Amino acid sequence: MSEPANPAISPTPPAPALYLLPVPLSDGAPADCCITAYERRVIAGLRHFIVENVRSARRFLRKVDPGFPIDESSFTVLDEHSRTADVPAMLEPLSRGIAMGIISEAGCPAVADPGADAVAVAQARGYRVVPLVGPSSILLALMGSGFNGQSFAFAGYLPVDAAARQKRLREMEGRVRREHQTQIFIETPYRNNRLIGELTKSLPATMKLCVASDVTGPRESITTRTLGRWAKSAYDYDKIPTIFLIGE
Repeated sequence: MSEPANPAISPTPPAPALYLLPVPLSDGAPADCCITAYERRVIAGLRHFIVENVRSARRFLRKVDPGFPIDESSFTVLDEHSRTADVPAMLEPLSRGIAMGIISEAGCPAVADPGADAVAVAQARGYRVVPLVGPSSILLALMGSGFNGQSFAFAGYLPVDAAARQKRLREMEGRVRREHQTQIFIETPYRNNRLIGELTKSLPATMKLCVASDVTGPRESITTRTLGRWAKSAYDYDKIPTIFLIGE
């Protein structure tokens, strides 16, 4: 007889620490694609969480363990609107020797994520911090791009101001040319197509662009082409989480 996909997990409290719990990047990803057995055991024993979004965190916990005691758990929101001064109080359970977890909306907590503020406080106070293995769209996109993986930089969102945006693009182009450093950045999903069009007009046609979309999800696509070829290609990445990389 085969075992169930998600057998019951023993809720043994883990050693006191701040556990960074990676979350699948796509809602359409298979249930077990990015969640290790060790992560399941750790989560089973946690009852205090710092989360970017309560609803998605609850959904993640139920995906890990359908029987997880959501109503017995506490959730404190740490997002882009949180005040830095409020972060230390979020770690109060740790001050009593009680383990906590950080859950991002997707991917690895504290990597391009507000959870970094809680990790900084934990480090300053001498609490143990335990990052668990899981998916990072930034690293997975870099792995699939064919670009330099020895030297790379994540620039986050490009500036909204047109002049500042063009300046940033020129700076990134220069780093690719001079240092052979891969440049990684993101855009609001509904502007993805517009960004590709802008890149084809602003940067040399010979420069390469990798578009990594819905990484680990059912619509996953990781494509590297010169900007000249992108300018002549048909594509539609709007409303799909996507990572952009330029390199050689």
